Amino acid sequence: MKDRDPGLARSGRIRRIEDLQSALDLAPALEAYAAQATAEFRDVPLPEGTCRRFFARSFSEPETVLVVAETAAGKSDLGVCLTGPFEDPLTAGRLPMVLIMFVSPSARHRGFARALVEEVSNTLVERGIKSLSARAGHNDDALISMGERWGFVRQWEMMVRE
Repeated sequence: MKDRDPGLARSGRIRRIEDLQSALDLAPALEAYAAQATAEFRDVPLPEGTCRRFFARSFSEPETVLVVAETAAGKSDLGVCLTGPFEDPLTAGRLPMVLIMFVSPSARHRGFARALVEEVSNTLVERGIKSLSARAGHNDDALISMGERWGFVRQWEMMVRE
């Protein structure tokens, strides 16, 4: 993969996690990232072991891709992107969805998020999958704008009544 941002090449690299054990080793960090991402709309914390259970049932699915942004020394703490299968409950159509996207505050604004999404997209294309979905909170204009700059298009909105 080519780095679009020269700062990315100097400060880190993007690596795909290919084996289940390596993914399981990252599960505690992924759960912490998922907890941060869902805190604004979940009243209860994610159940412990959520990522381990996800990997046990979905790691071998073609829609599941795990990539990390790591330092040149190989420390995987700059960022991570995890996709997994999303199935429409009415049509039973499946597509990959970004489940976890996290870039460390110290590594933001250096191209890591874009590079993570590009690596995920390239992997999915290698697997014969041309689309990628993601979700954003209805008031998260910055995330929606970023997604649109990267080629995401709004296709449907989910409404929740509490």
